[in-house]
Amino acid sequence: MQIAALYDIHGNLPALEAVLDEFKTVRPDVIVVGGDVVSGPQPLAVLERLLSLGERVRFLRGNGDREVVTAFDGLPLPANLSEKGQEVTRWVADQLNHEQRDLLASWPETLRLDEILFCHATPRSDLEIFTPRTASERLAALFAEVDAQQVICGHTHMQFELRTGNIQILNAGSVGMPFMDQPGAYWLLLGPDGYEFRRTEYDVEAAAQKIRKSGYPQAEEFSERNVLHPPSVAAATDMLERMAG
Repeated sequence: MQIAALYDIHGNLPALEAVLDEFKTVRPDVIVVGGDVVSGPQPLAVLERLLSLGERVRFLRGNGDREVVTAFDGLPLPANLSEKGQEVTRWVADQLNHEQRDLLASWPETLRLDEILFCHATPRSDLEIFTPRTASERLAALFAEVDAQQVICGHTHMQFELRTGNIQILNAGSVGMPFMDQPGAYWLLLGPDGYEFRRTEYDVEAAAQKIRKSGYPQAEEFSERNVLHPPSVAAATDMLERMAG
């Protein structure tokens, strides 16, 4: 069985379409969408495109999706969410109808396929941060209760492989908002022979133009920082380690 893990699409439809175009040749049996699906400039188009793929798709809820549901319900957003973060979260929530809100709320936090456990950030939290620099003791604590051989995660938008004990941890990267030096849509392919970190190129200039016309409150910033000129792995790791405390 081949599994494509698509994480952190963040409402970037052109990036998603580029990856789906690859599926004409790759043909995964299952597509795991690992959360933070709609929190970005083209939320409804991304959601509808994924739903059009049918039963092959399995969804997880990320912190961004959870916060959109919170905003839809008119409840206070997390105090640590920046003013800009709150603005775009409320904008995305305003695009949804009740059925779409309920769909996001129904997505599970984890998914098990045989010996593979899928989660958004860690199996116990959709917010916890770890990177290749994380101390081995802390990494072991984060995955102490896991009984799977392999854990697939995202959240930090960087592809990497780590091990703790007998557990292999793979970060699938980000389709729509990568922290990987080069523009592109980053995802993970799993199969009987192992795994492959994938990067799909797409027309980022054309994507940026579409995003700028989306009505998204921070469309220009999203285009520049997440599509055209993503941060380097080193800079992103520094930032994430500071956030992890």
